[in-house]
Amino acid sequence: SATFRVHPVARCAPRATSSLAGPVRASGTAEGDVRSYPNGKRFDAREFRRSLHRTGRYTRRTWEDEESLAKMEAHGVGYSKRGLVAKMQANGNRWTCEDVDVVLAASYGFCWGVERAVQMAYEARKVYPKETMYITNEIIHNPSVNQRLKEMDVRFVQADERGNKDFGSVQAGDVVILPAFGASVMEMQLLNDRGVNIVDTTCPWVAKVWNAVDVQKKKRCTSVIHGKWNHEETVATASFASDYLVVKDMEEAEYVANYILNGGDKQAFLEKFENAMSDEFDPDVHLERVGVANQTTMLKGETERIGKLFEKTMLQKHGPTKLQEHYVVMDTICDATQERQDAMYELVQQDVDMIVVVGGFNSSNTSHLQEISEEYKIPSYWVDTPGRIDVENNAIAHRLSYGELVTTKDWLKPGPLKVGITSGASTPDRVVEDVLEALFETKEKHA
Repeated sequence: SATFRVHPVARCAPRATSSLAGPVRASGTAEGDVRSYPNGKRFDAREFRRSLHRTGRYTRRTWEDEESLAKMEAHGVGYSKRGLVAKMQANGNRWTCEDVDVVLAASYGFCWGVERAVQMAYEARKVYPKETMYITNEIIHNPSVNQRLKEMDVRFVQADERGNKDFGSVQAGDVVILPAFGASVMEMQLLNDRGVNIVDTTCPWVAKVWNAVDVQKKKRCTSVIHGKWNHEETVATASFASDYLVVKDMEEAEYVANYILNGGDKQAFLEKFENAMSDEFDPDVHLERVGVANQTTMLKGETERIGKLFEKTMLQKHGPTKLQEHYVVMDTICDATQERQDAMYELVQQDVDMIVVVGGFNSSNTSHLQEISEEYKIPSYWVDTPGRIDVENNAIAHRLSYGELVTTKDWLKPGPLKVGITSGASTPDRVVEDVLEALFETKEKHA
């Protein structure tokens, strides 16, 4: 059985075993663009991914199969064409039901990359109707979509509480889907060595970030990744880097910047970022040259501020003539994430009484939408399914931006109500429609 832990990437990269002879992190490499095997061979992560095209067992394109697209619509895992959301779009993103006025955010829900990933998964089941099919993680962070895949006999590779994935049952000839937020290069190599058919649904925007960190390591820069160290996308991105450090917010970025300028307690630094840095990371060595990248679902404004912070820091330390030698930045902010956040900032200005945010509870981009609403002190209810609304008792179980799940009773009051609604990039329109139906039913019954 091949069991290995995939995060944090470099510190817990698979070591050479009989079940996985994968790339081992090469400590202190000068080039910064390769890893090495125990037998001394060189390994280029980006070139390896490109080489998969030549195997005849790898695809990252849609088949544009009409039957699969029709099945997606029937299952409610795509864009709304005839439902309430479609009607709202045709009506200026507004809808009125009795005394409830609903305002739909200008940009919301499924992004192109997510829809593409789901479409590829549906089409893969059509192309490989009898093969055993796995997916290395949730296809997207939405429970209803993942449940549909399970009903189509797509098996999810299991991981324990420490992130160790068990690929032991995956055999040659099986089909393995890589999710929208990607997979680590170590997983890709294991699957290739195993002789499986790989359907790579990785969002092109995520792959753009991988290209950015590849440029950074070729310039011998440490990649400072704005993200969550245990998020699947950041795990995958870090696997394409050489030396890296993950900062989750501006506060951690400022801590790193201060260390660059003033030094500090090295042991305290290593303990603080224990799970969020590459193997054998040395802040006194690996922060001399830095590049900034991001998890695509993070807040756009914060990523930009972090980039400016490190640019200013390296300018202050090394001077303007040497800035380009010590700092590299590329635009890796996802358009879809940016558009949904911008639309949320517009929605909070609409004089709404409350906002409903719809999206998976493990969805990073959805959490940031909730965060914006909370920032503006607007009553906001983040739900992942319509089942969170207790119609009979006028109660709602909802999540706060920092993760606490709470229940609010009598959340809908008598009288006219103006509701803003948005959804994360992994949320099908059907889920939004079902949530609104539950809201209308609750209001009619109790208020």
